[in-house]
Amino acid sequence: MDNGTIAPDPDSIRHMLRAVIDPEVGVNIVDLGLIYGVEVDQDNVRITMTMTSPACPMADMIIEDIDRVLDAHLPTHLGVDLKLVWEPPWTPDMMHPDARDHFGWKR
Repeated sequence: MDNGTIAPDPDSIRHMLRAVIDPEVGVNIVDLGLIYGVEVDQDNVRITMTMTSPACPMADMIIEDIDRVLDAHLPTHLGVDLKLVWEPPWTPDMMHPDARDHFGWKR
């Protein structure tokens, strides 16, 4: 997507966020289940997300990567509101089945 004036939809934002890899586990943050919600209006993108734990040592790096990816792909007029939440707590059940398979985890 170019940095034009058309706001993307939540699915395209999720697609962009698949470029952000959790460096500890090597899986993107969408398939890992860290993205709880994406809302888009004409002026803002609101992302609600979590980390695998409140003590995640890679949290700052992941947030910087999110900013970098969105800055590269979003129209320049859109603001980004990233909200980090801890409820509900992340569990492996939130992962995409392919990501669970990557680790050999079954539901």
